Amino acid sequence: MKKAPTQTNATGAYGEQLSFLPPPPFSPTWPQKNTLADRALGMLIDGKHFDHPDFFNSTQSWRLSAVIFKLRNLGWSIETIDIPSPTAETPDRVIALYYLPGKYVAEVLALNGDRSC
Repeated sequence: MKKAPTQTNATGAYGEQLSFLPPPPFSPTWPQKNTLADRALGMLIDGKHFDHPDFFNSTQSWRLSAVIFKLRNLGWSIETIDIPSPTAETPDRVIALYYLPGKYVAEVLALNGDRSC
């Protein structure tokens, strides 16, 4: 039986698609006021880097990953830093630290709090 030929990629990393189009403009939608997503976004706009325990201390909710998922779906470019946090039971444990990059914070602040993005 013959093997299928392997595909070689002449440019870029294997599986990477190069784009010649500029990225879309930053134009997220604001979450509803007084929701967990609104509170998390406020923390992000304040320039905070936070994880689940920080979010719990502020909101009494452990639903941070669901909130971040919702904000990303609304167009917010939230970044994640994976931080090793081993325990005796799980030595490979990693926790997520979330933040909004400074360029997006600056854009939001330039709107003077206008929630019509």
